[in-house]
Amino acid sequence: QRRRSDARRYIASHASEGQNFTMRGLAVGLGVGLIICFSNMYFGLQTGWVSSMSMPSSLIGFAFFRTLSKHLSLPFTPVENVLVQTVAGSMGTMPLGCGFVGVMPALNYLLKKEEAGPIFLSMGSMVLWSLGLCFFGVVFAVPLRRQVIIREKLKFPSGTATALMIGVLHGKETTAEGPIENREEIAGEPDEEEVDKGAQSSWKSKVKLLVISFAVSGAYTLATYFFPVLRNLPVFGFALAENWLWTLNPSLAYVGQGIIMGPATTTHMLLGAIVGWGILSPLAKDKGWAPGPVEDWETGSKGWIVWISLAIMLADSVISLGYIAFRPVVLNGGRFFSEVRRNFNKGDWKGLLKIGGGNSTTGYAPIMVREEVSTPLEETGPCTQGDSSPTFCEGIKDIPEPDAPPEHLVSNLTVWIGLALSILFCIIAIRVVFGALVPLYATITAVFMALILSIMGVRALGETDLNPVSGISKLAQLFFALIIPQSNKNSVLINLIAGAVSESGALQAGDLMQDLKTGHLLGAAPNAQFWGQIIGSAVGAVVSALIYRLYTSVYVVPGDLFQVPTAYVWIFTARLVTGKGLPHMAWQWAAGAAVVFTGTTMLRIVGAGKSGILGCLGESLLLCKGMYNVPSFTLARAIGGFVNYYWRTYKRREETPLVILASGLILGEGVVSILNLLLASAKVPHL
Repeated sequence: QRRRSDARRYIASHASEGQNFTMRGLAVGLGVGLIICFSNMYFGLQTGWVSSMSMPSSLIGFAFFRTLSKHLSLPFTPVENVLVQTVAGSMGTMPLGCGFVGVMPALNYLLKKEEAGPIFLSMGSMVLWSLGLCFFGVVFAVPLRRQVIIREKLKFPSGTATALMIGVLHGKETTAEGPIENREEIAGEPDEEEVDKGAQSSWKSKVKLLVISFAVSGAYTLATYFFPVLRNLPVFGFALAENWLWTLNPSLAYVGQGIIMGPATTTHMLLGAIVGWGILSPLAKDKGWAPGPVEDWETGSKGWIVWISLAIMLADSVISLGYIAFRPVVLNGGRFFSEVRRNFNKGDWKGLLKIGGGNSTTGYAPIMVREEVSTPLEETGPCTQGDSSPTFCEGIKDIPEPDAPPEHLVSNLTVWIGLALSILFCIIAIRVVFGALVPLYATITAVFMALILSIMGVRALGETDLNPVSGISKLAQLFFALIIPQSNKNSVLINLIAGAVSESGALQAGDLMQDLKTGHLLGAAPNAQFWGQIIGSAVGAVVSALIYRLYTSVYVVPGDLFQVPTAYVWIFTARLVTGKGLPHMAWQWAAGAAVVFTGTTMLRIVGAGKSGILGCLGESLLLCKGMYNVPSFTLARAIGGFVNYYWRTYKRREETPLVILASGLILGEGVVSILNLLLASAKVPHL
């Protein structure tokens, strides 16, 4: 009892801090989010890659307030830092959440006339569409928090790592062996003699590294405008470059992406590039299955291999997400029904409503967690003092975490009213934007299916640090192919809209849950994070629509710079599941690939956490990304993955500086791309 009381006091002491929600924190979060939003739109239109950038946004927010610390009337605290990164992340991911890197380009440029396209929305309609998608996933995530964070205590590795970084920046030492210690009570303390010099040096070195990497990447990006040849270097010879698109884009941003992804991810993507562009593409061309130019999405092998990757994605999505959905039933079904029967026999109707919970589950696709952050319960327990038995200490892991004080939680009334209003608004927005093209029953079904799939996404994110939004959207597209008759001339359009709704809901729910994990470890008030996410999502939705219109009005889309491969994946999936548009022999190869990767996905699930061949089986979705993106991007990411491996495995160094370096490289190109955009709009000539 004393252990839980201490943990509650720890959480309450931070949740009651006045800086949980501040206008200055909100403003800085929106400013950082604007930078991330531009970057994500740029990279999303190029390759479909989007990141919330939680760690760099935390560092940027801290550096900003630390620089102004002597002029602040109130100190900048860890919980306010959580608010900054929550707002920034929610705003920054809206290019993906609102469909601007995939669905919208597909509607604008790839939907054929016989499929009710192309569809170009006015600025007002795009904003309404964005706002319609950006709320319901956030609200739905709130009731999931208690289950996955408090009861099951899922790790959410990125959220945990962000909490660790914020703790270090603010002078709090977070370890698995003991409680958080205040080494520097507040970030804005003006008396420099009381500031830990080691912590001060640490954050300054991180900011310096971020600024230098940002500047170098930005300079390279500016150079690519004047010398476009830098984007595609024929490192394997001109023949392979011209005939089979094997070039290298030495973009420092894509190297940074590879660093963050890690060697396992980039290796799978490289393998996908070898299979797709080194084997299948020449085969399809040689056999006459893809007679057009290799770079042609419709008649060339570039488009032909996408069908194979789509079949793999669908097979992996069905098996993986099905496993995530039904595993709790298999593991806890017996206990659940026993409790139901016991409460029913006792006539305890209230007890029926309280059944739930369960222990933390592991094993789907475990990752290597290099830095552990103790939960408040573990930090304040007697096990940290060494005076309890191992059995007793092990039992602590089965006890639900103490939650924040009730006044700092989002009330049930707010959740239910917010969920009803956000769902209604989404349905109305889609109806107003697309009219009778999308039946009302299809929209309603899509929203409620999105809520169900969001649960799978949140659980997968908590266990594996990967939010399978692409797989979730493909699963939704597959489902709608079954309920929308192929005779409906709008079936492809309806399929795209349904998938977009599901992807948006899963993305928002996962983002908020990751941030709530960070906040829980640092004692931030969940209601402050919730409203920060709502505001960030709303602003991000509007800004994303404006940025999308800006980019598409200046650049040719699809084009050399923005190939929008994700848009092709969306439209091809819609045609695949509705039985339309498959090129010669694509169906046979796609079916064979689906069968093979259904088996490998099952083996991966069985071998999760094990050594040997089964444990080495990787993510099929990563293989697909290497297949539908041209090799130039994949090779740059592979270089970044090798750098990550060298730094962590060979040099055995801390990973945090590497993440900061990579973040600077990514943000540098993303921000300077705005300057390139201005140069292009002014028609400044290339050299």
